[in-house]
Amino acid sequence: MKVLLRQDVPALGVIGDVVEVKVGYARNYLLPQGLAIEPNPANLKRVEQEKLDLTKAAQARLQTLKGIASRLNGMSVTIKSKANELGHLFGSVTETHIAEALAAEGFKVEPTQVALAAPIRTLDKFRVPIRLAEGIAAEIDVWVVPDKTPEA
Repeated sequence: MKVLLRQDVPALGVIGDVVEVKVGYARNYLLPQGLAIEPNPANLKRVEQEKLDLTKAAQARLQTLKGIASRLNGMSVTIKSKANELGHLFGSVTETHIAEALAAEGFKVEPTQVALAAPIRTLDKFRVPIRLAEGIAAEIDVWVVPDKTPEA
């Protein structure tokens, strides 16, 4: 059965492709999920327009991410953590802590976008890359300082 893909489907094709699939796969998965439709002239035209709209949206998103990356580059965040006299942390600073510190500064960054080689376990200044998208990255400074709050 031939179907017109409305979205990219891994190992099958990309949006706008007309592909041959088994009837059961089309009827039970692709069509009900809205991933594919019948390949007639009207649908071909509609999918081409959807493809153009998606391309424009992706370009706009990339421009937004480039702007965020330029604002992030060279930025500095401070994370307080309990440490001993030698500067070793009780625990560690992870991608989640860095993402939360950036969120407090107004940047919505997912922990998966923070490219920390290993958790930070000492007090110091660290350069941490932030990978917003393929080919769009920024580097920030992360200061890990001792938390001097008195214990209750």
